[in-house]
Amino acid sequence: MTSLINQTLIVGASGRVGRLLAQAWSQAGQTPTLQHRGKPLNWPAAQLEWHPLQATPLDPNRFTAMIVLAGAVRGDLTLNAQLTEACCAAAAKAGIAQVLLASSSAVYGVNGGHPCHEYTPAQPVNDYGRAKLDAEAVADQWRERGLSITSLRIGNVAGADALLAYIQPDQPTLIDRFPDGAGPIRSYIGPQTLADVLATLLSQHLPPILNLAAPHPVAMADLAQAAGADWSYQPAPMTAHQRITLDCTRLAQHYSFTDSQSEAATMVAEWQATRGAE
Repeated sequence: MTSLINQTLIVGASGRVGRLLAQAWSQAGQTPTLQHRGKPLNWPAAQLEWHPLQATPLDPNRFTAMIVLAGAVRGDLTLNAQLTEACCAAAAKAGIAQVLLASSSAVYGVNGGHPCHEYTPAQPVNDYGRAKLDAEAVADQWRERGLSITSLRIGNVAGADALLAYIQPDQPTLIDRFPDGAGPIRSYIGPQTLADVLATLLSQHLPPILNLAAPHPVAMADLAQAAGADWSYQPAPMTAHQRITLDCTRLAQHYSFTDSQSEAATMVAEWQATRGAE
């Protein structure tokens, strides 16, 4: 497992998730190569300046795998499909055997509050989800050409999400409260667990699509409490959704989770252990 991640190129390592993962891999003694586009990263091991959208080729046979974290969450969202196309083309030309593409649970939409399986129809409700689905379509085309690529529909990553990443010690954190008196429930994963899952998946034959989160969803109020936030409830707007979760049964066939990896306290601890890379 370790040798495979050490032979992997991480594209998009300068993003929030990428920085947390780099720290987690470093703490585990693992040293994948981190891609950057001109400004070296704060990383003690191998780095590579590479510009995928400029069609810059990669050295043949240097890497056995590629993990594509790069993408846009705002602005020109067509970059998600463009980057997927560029990375797949470069991987195929360089002889890279496996590509893991970071997609998003946003491709599903809300699914009426029911857990989303890999076979749940994709019905994104925002432009970001639609852009990620477009990127998956690019991956599908490359898979048909023989490239081994899996689209990972990732839930919320603790510390790179809309809750923990914006907690301020001198400001209250507000969480929506729904008619049953509880707050939002979401599928999350801690950054150290995510780093270990990605390293483990590199050694396996994977399906085209794979949900990726801890097995059990978590209450956002529990995350805020574990993080020591000064938080309180606010009435949920009519447009809010209480449960948006992933069914990760298929993932459990490829990675053995511990019970604690689904707990809010563990996820927050993993974020706090890796947030020095932020």
